[in-house]
Formats: sequence, C-alpha cells, structure tokens
Amino acid sequence: MENLIIKSPAKINLFLKVIKKLSNGYHELETAFQLIDVFDTIEFQNTSNKINVSCSDVSIDEEENIVFKAATLLKKVTDRNVGANIKIIKNIPTGAGLGGGSSNAASTICALNKMWGLGLSKNEMMLIGLDLGADVPLFIKGENAFGGGVGEQLLPKKSIDNKLIIISPNIFNSTREMFALFDSQEEPDNLLSQQNSFWKVFIEKSKGIKEFYEKNCENFEICLSGTGSSMFIKYDNDLEREKILKIIPANWRFFLAKPLQYSPLKSLDSNGV
Repeated sequence: MENLIIKSPAKINLFLKVIKKLSNGYHELETAFQLIDVFDTIEFQNTSNKINVSCSDVSIDEEENIVFKAATLLKKVTDRNVGANIKIIKNIPTGAGLGGGSSNAASTICALNKMWGLGLSKNEMMLIGLDLGADVPLFIKGENAFGGGVGEQLLPKKSIDNKLIIISPNIFNSTREMFALFDSQEEPDNLLSQQNSFWKVFIEKSKGIKEFYEKNCENFEICLSGTGSSMFIKYDNDLEREKILKIIPANWRFFLAKPLQYSPLKSLDSNGV
C-alpha cells in the first residue's frame, strides 16, 4: 500500500478520578473515555527507509513529535527496513485534555502496520502504544471505554447520546505539571472535583478559568476533560446550544461535537489489523 489518509479523533473524559499515586510515579485512575467527531488529519506515504514528519502546527518539533516517536518505535520493534513521509494537519488543540497527541500516535501505529504489511494484532499494537502514553491503547482499540489502571485497562462502553460543545480556552496544560500540582495540593476539594479530580488545581492555576466557572457553574454543568484545559457542556437541542454559545469568551475556541461509538481507525481492522 503506497499511501493512506487517516482521520484521527479526539476524546473527552466523561469523568476522571485519581485513585492513588503508584510507586513507579504513575497514578491509578478511573475514567470514562468518549470519542468525539473532532479530528486531526494525517497523510502517510511509503518511502524507502527514512521517516519524515511535518506538521501544520510549526511549534511542534519534528523529532519531539509523538508521531515521529511512534513511527520510529514501530520500525525498531519490527526490525524492518521501511520508511514513511507523514504530514499532520492539526485541528485538535494541544495540551487541552482531548488526547490529540495520543490519537495521532495510535493512528500512526495502525496506519503503518497496514501500509508496511507488518501484520501486528490489535493487542500487539496496544502494547507498543502503551510505551508512548497511557491513552494510546484506547485510540488503537478504537471504541469508547471505561478506563482503569493508569488508563490502559479498558472495558467497552456505549456512547452517550448528547451533543457536546467543547470549550478550549487556548491554555496549554502539561499533563506532567497538572499531576505534580495535584500531588502537591494540601487537600482536594471533593465537592468541586466530583466530575474530575483536576478541577481544583486547574481553577487555581488560571484566574480566567476561575471567573468563567464561578459565573456559569450554577446554570450549566461544565465538565473538564483529562487534565484540562478543555471543558465541555452537553446539550440536546438548538435552544440549549445557543445559551451555551453565549457564555463562551470571544477569544476562546469552541467545537460543536457529536459523540462517536467507533474511531475511523476501525476501518483498518480487516486483513489482520
């Protein structure tokens, strides 16, 4: 196969609970992953033996890009003399708790497995993906799930029915930094953090987020995805949608999103993928 174009989906966490910190530095979590129809697009083209990655977001360095790391790792693990030109067209905000990087890594592993004719099973790809990030196996699996462990223990779940407005305040949240802030807080706010354990540290980190949340939380169920910075509100009709749109600050991004039951990657499931 000479080339592939993949739509790489985002996810939200319907809830996220940090259970405890583990001895290896990771954290035991409980969460529910929901795939949504907000996508990056990734183009893959076969080449002889070199991996080249370009990205529409010029702030992302090629060799620090998780897509480059995923392709390089896959080539190393399978010990093949193969290559690819990979072009990423970013739409999912980075550092936003929407899993864009993990989704891109998963798309890379699945697409190159197909394109390079590696014949890896889904479980084999998920194990490779776990080395790149705890959310990568979810995207390789390609369907909604309850997550346990560090996020890699997955049990299938049905999609929600609601439509969603994803609110992205243009804040880059480092996952590592957010976990460090969570671990260093004196006492979690259990009431505030019922939906997501990171609400308290996220609100304390940003004056603008605090003002937005306190102004609107009584009238809308504002949820946090991952370690932030993206939030989301569910809605069922046009009237509800218009009310939500009016509260979003003009300089923030937003996406009108629908839930997905399956990732577009499921289309690669045939022929041993």
